[in-house]
Amino acid sequence: MAKLVSTWSKDPSTKVGAVIVDADNRLVSVGYNGLPQGIEDTDERLNNRELKYKMVVHAEKNAILFAQRSVVACTLYTYPFLPCGPCSSFVIQAGIQQVISIENDNPRWQDDFEITLDNFNEACIDTILAEQKDWV
Repeated sequence: MAKLVSTWSKDPSTKVGAVIVDADNRLVSVGYNGLPQGIEDTDERLNNRELKYKMVVHAEKNAILFAQRSVVACTLYTYPFLPCGPCSSFVIQAGIQQVISIENDNPRWQDDFEITLDNFNEACIDTILAEQKDWV
């Protein structure tokens, strides 16, 4: 489902999806990376990486923000990779207990993934990384 939700993003380069479920695997919320509500998705904004990074709301944050109930003790699925370092802090603060994502060896994101994994480990967030083939 996180893979499907990622396709809703209008970002031309990186489409990220997030799904939050409760302990009974019932859907709590979904989110994808994109510009905030009421902000137009113009080509100028979406194709200017520096500007886009200053404006975009990440999938994990959108899923947490749009949840209509508490996400404490829930599981977060993200596709196609782990949350970034700053989003990992947001996930921890929200009370999510488990994160399931995909192993990703893109060198551009490795420093962020390392911070995320360190944060999740220290905060006792159960983290499961599957191989890409397992999500097809």
